[in-house]
Amino acid sequence: MSTPAMQRYAAEIYRLQQDSQFVALTELSEHANSSAQATARMVARMKKLHYLDHEKYRGVRLTIKGEKIAMPSLRRHRLVEVFLVKVMKYGWDEAHEISDSFALGVNDQIEDRIDEITEHPTRCPHGEPIPSKDGVMPALKDVNLLEVPSGSDCVISRVRTHDGDKLRYFADLGLVPGVRFHLFSCAPFKGPLNLQVKPNNHLIGYELAGSLWVEVTKLGEGNKLPPQAR
Repeated sequence: MSTPAMQRYAAEIYRLQQDSQFVALTELSEHANSSAQATARMVARMKKLHYLDHEKYRGVRLTIKGEKIAMPSLRRHRLVEVFLVKVMKYGWDEAHEISDSFALGVNDQIEDRIDEITEHPTRCPHGEPIPSKDGVMPALKDVNLLEVPSGSDCVISRVRTHDGDKLRYFADLGLVPGVRFHLFSCAPFKGPLNLQVKPNNHLIGYELAGSLWVEVTKLGEGNKLPPQAR
């Protein structure tokens, strides 16, 4: 049977797996705020219980069983983020870090109350989906902005960074989940992207744009979307 600590580790691995198939132990240790020795011990315990696979020189990845135990911690963390921003009026750039410690004191009863007070949200302030109480993660059909062809109309689905400076900058530009914009162009060789968020135009760097995940509402003429966004 999984422990709360295992669920938190599984949740961190789940988040990190969104960007790579395997998660390095050093990266997991950093994000779980634990020592290398503690992380190695936890990984060994979770591997023994078939919650994850561990390949030398590559790292770890969750099994289907491991993904299942990640859902309660992900749900609680993201609900708390909504509560911190919507009710307690913290900035979205503060919510993730505060939620890490705040959620440790939340039990099932408080979680249900937070869900009710925040009107049963389906996304956290950054746009990440909130698993249902029975552990089902909502499916998304979004795509990284860097994969979207010029001339497309989009709506921001997720802002996938916890860097406070980046989040504050995105907020200043009005580039937050739910906002619609038009992608005019992307300069070649990883140049800046030209976006129109009416009535303003913004140039944002290629690397920064990689933090934005979008749903395409109108595709640029003569282009096709990546399979995951169809």
